[in-house]
Formats: sequence, structure tokens, C-alpha cells
Amino acid sequence: MKLLVGLGNPGAQYAGNRHNIGFMAIDAIAAANGVSNWKSKHAGLLAEANIGGERALLLKPQTYMNKSGDSVQQVARFYKIENADIIVFYDELDLAPGKVRVKVGGGNGGHNGLRSIDPQIGLDYKRVRLGIGHPGKEFVTPHVLGNFAKADKAWLDPLLDEIARQAPLLLKGDDAGFMNKLALAVKGDEPAKADKPAPKGQSHIRQARPSKPQAELPKTGPMADMLGKLFGKKGD
Repeated sequence: MKLLVGLGNPGAQYAGNRHNIGFMAIDAIAAANGVSNWKSKHAGLLAEANIGGERALLLKPQTYMNKSGDSVQQVARFYKIENADIIVFYDELDLAPGKVRVKVGGGNGGHNGLRSIDPQIGLDYKRVRLGIGHPGKEFVTPHVLGNFAKADKAWLDPLLDEIARQAPLLLKGDDAGFMNKLALAVKGDEPAKADKPAPKGQSHIRQARPSKPQAELPKTGPMADMLGKLFGKKGD
């Protein structure tokens, strides 16, 4: 059995916060798999799910972020779930919005949820880092505790949908495949088209502009004589 944990803060006032993207990921997985049997247990909201044919528990700790480890440790101990079968979704400042990285172990990066979990169960669990972007050191608190902007829906909704769709890959250990699918969902399925090389001797700037028809120069008469004196006649 796998344990999928989303980190966030409980309460309607925090529901749309960037800090709650872990909750959002778990909710998306639950919705995609017809999960509605949430129970208040082990200091969290807990539900059972069948994801791609594999049994899993979904957990949203209700302890507030900085005590998330209390709930995770209780569930892991009660159900005898090893760290290798625990997957934690959380917000990552050091990744651009929409970027996702999966890793096992590592430091907490200053994240209060991980800082609470690590001492209670150890470091060797799987972490799904969901990028929310870094606003600069002095703006971190209002950024993480602020709601996603309307413009963020352009990447956030496809990301959450694809997390739910590709969760079976994550449970099977295909972390690279999971990340690739999410990257395509956020960027779009169309591969970027490479620019055509400019013809030899022609700049890309020139190539990008349609060529203007050139005026035909007079071949005889006073104007032709003047231009010949200025630029030299062909063959001089």
C-alpha cells in the first residue's frame, strides 16, 4: 500500500494559497479516482483509493503545515507503511511555476512541512516538488500564503489534471515518465518548431521581414548620370 500525502493548511481561508498546492494535488487525484470517503483520523483527513489497480491511502494533515509530521507519522505507523511507499506533494519556491521534480531524500529546503516530517519518519521518502516560483526573500511569506492569481490557472489547472491522470506512473516508480507527462501538459503537446536557418549572407532579422520590392533605377538620362558619378558605373 502507498501513502500519498499532500501538504497544506486546513481551513477555507487557506484553500487557494500557493502553500496549499499539495492539498490541491491530492484533491485532484481523489476526484479522478472517485474518492469521497474522507474520514477524520490520525490528525488528518484520510481516504482509501484504488489508483491504477494499486491500493493507496490519501492524506491531508489537518495539523497546520509546521506539524504535518505528526499526522504522517501516525498514519505510517498505524498502517505499517515503509518510507519507500510514502509520497509527499508540496510547494517548492525554488522551481518556476508549473515545474515539477521528483526525488527521494534530501534536505527540507526550509519548508516547514518537511521540517516537521523528517525527524519523525526519516528522510528516505519520495518528494514531489511542485514549483510556485520565488518572489524574492522579502516577499516569501505573502507569496506562499497568498492565493494563486487568475493567470496561474493557465498552468495550474492542466498541471493538477495531469498529476491525477499520471499518478499510476508515480506509484509504479516511473518518476521520469511522470515528470515528462506533466511537462508536456503544462507546455502543450505541440513541440516547439525550430526557426528555419537564414539563407547564407542574410540575417534572421532580415529573414523575419517580408522583402520590399525594390524601386527600379533609371538606366539613362540625367538621374542615371548622377548615380553613376556617385557610385561608379558597373565595370569601373
